[in-house]
Amino acid sequence: MGVIYTVRSGTRIENEIEIKRSRFITTLARTDSSDEARALINEVKADNPQARHNCSAFLIQVDGRDPHQHSSDDGEPSGTAGTPMIDALRLAGVWNVTAVVTRYFGGILLGGGGLVRAYSSSVSKALALAPKAKLVPLDVLETRVSLAQAGRIEAELRNAGAQILGIDWGSEAAIRIGTLPDSRAIFEAQILALTSGVSQFQMMGTTRAEVDE
Repeated sequence: MGVIYTVRSGTRIENEIEIKRSRFITTLARTDSSDEARALINEVKADNPQARHNCSAFLIQVDGRDPHQHSSDDGEPSGTAGTPMIDALRLAGVWNVTAVVTRYFGGILLGGGGLVRAYSSSVSKALALAPKAKLVPLDVLETRVSLAQAGRIEAELRNAGAQILGIDWGSEAAIRIGTLPDSRAIFEAQILALTSGVSQFQMMGTTRAEVDE
């Protein structure tokens, strides 16, 4: 599991450019699944029923699945819209991003090369406005501690830089943390010290966490 470069969670940007009286409105958003991506595409289409074209592209990478890509010319000449849009995403090196470019025709034909430049530029300009982030791999560790110790141990782990992923309360508290693989040994030693050797961390799997670029 490697680092994924993306745009910040919750990002949704609209940016418009005009070329020879045609309006190209790019809606660009963070989407972490194909379902989210298609929902955005359908929403933009529904919001722009009078537009001549709503072209789209996305790149999605989800743990444990093959990367998923999509592009659509939506009535533009083949290869003049969806392909340059997805190429713009690839050039930026971002995943889990969907772009929809809505075109309102201005009456002047742009030709194949002009369309390619217009759709590519539309996506690139929107990407330039988006706050960047990356998803970094974390090891998920879990330990069980007494209820009386849980609050203090959670605070100590958090202060040491662990990302608290959750706490399950029962007869004991099951604390799950996320840590960079290189830091795993530090927290394994810390929990032994905090509980006088009674508790230890177990490796539960991996996940990703978002950090700003």
